[in-house]
Amino acid sequence: MEFFRIRRDIPFMRHALVFNVISLLTFVAAVVFLVARGLNFSIEFTGGVVVESSYSQPANIEALRGALQAVGVAEPQVQNFGTSHDVMLRLSLKDVAAAAAIATPDAKLDAKKLEDVVLAKGGPDAKITRVEFVGPQVGQELATDGGLALLFVVIGIVIYLAIRFEWKFAVAAIVANLHDVVIILGFFACFQWEFSLSVLAAALAVLGYSVNESVVIADRIRENFKKMRRASVDHVIDNAITSTMSRTVITHGLTETMVLSMLFFGGPTLHYFALALTIGILFGIYSSVLVMAPITKWLGVKREDLVKPVKEKVDAVV
Repeated sequence: MEFFRIRRDIPFMRHALVFNVISLLTFVAAVVFLVARGLNFSIEFTGGVVVESSYSQPANIEALRGALQAVGVAEPQVQNFGTSHDVMLRLSLKDVAAAAAIATPDAKLDAKKLEDVVLAKGGPDAKITRVEFVGPQVGQELATDGGLALLFVVIGIVIYLAIRFEWKFAVAAIVANLHDVVIILGFFACFQWEFSLSVLAAALAVLGYSVNESVVIADRIRENFKKMRRASVDHVIDNAITSTMSRTVITHGLTETMVLSMLFFGGPTLHYFALALTIGILFGIYSSVLVMAPITKWLGVKREDLVKPVKEKVDAVV
C-alpha cells in the first residue's frame, strides 16, 4: 500500500555530512543539558509518599491541586485512577517536609491532617484508602534496573542486526537509536519535565520502535545491492530511502496520530509518557533515515558485505 510514489531518487547521501553534523550538535546539546541540569526524577526514583483516596462523588482534581499548592507543594501530582471517585496523590519527601500543614513536627506525613486540610477540598466523604512510602533506596534500585534494561535492549539489538545483516548496520543502527534516547532525555533535562517510570518505558519503546525503521531501510539496501549491480553505494542507499518513504509516512503518521491523542486528551497520567513518545518518534524517523544510513556509508558498506558471490560449479572431468 502506498499513498504516493516518488519517481526520482532523492539524493540524501549528497548531504550526508550536513545531516551528521546536525545530529552531532543536537546530541551534544542533549548531553550538556543532562550534565548541567540533570533529570527531574519522580518519587519512584527519589522517594516519597503515594496516597490513594476515595469520594462519594466525582472528585474535584483542580481543587485538590490548589489545596496542595496552598500548603507548599510546588508541583502537585494528582490524578484519577480506576474511577472518577478515586484519586491518587504523589508527594516527594521534599514536598512533605515543606508542607507543614499536613506533616508532623518531624516532617512525616500526617494522614489526619491531609484529610482535613487537603482531601476535604476535593469533595464530600474524603477517605484515605492507602498510604505507601517509597524510600530513596527503592528508587535507586529502580534507576539501576532501568539502566540495565536499556543496556540489555541495546545488546540484543546489536546481536540481532549483526546476525541478520552485517556488523556495520548493527553499529550504525545502535548509534542512531541511542541518539533518539539521548535526545529524549535531553528534552526532559532542558525543560525539567518529570522523569518517571512511564517515561523510562517510553524511551525503551522508542528504542525498539526506531530499530524497526532501521531494519526496513537496511533490508531495502540489501535488496538493492542484489538488483542494482552497477549502481554506486550512494545511489543504492538513496533509492532504499526514497522507495520506503511512503511506508514511513503511513506507519509513523498513524502511530503519531494515536500518540498525539494521548498527549492532548490523555490527561496528566499519560502526558509525559506521550510527550516522550512524540519526541522519540519524530527523531526516530530522522535518525533511521538521515543518521543510520550515512553512518553505514562512512563505515564502508559494500555489495560484498551483503551479497555473497555465487561460486561456479566445475564439472568433474572423467
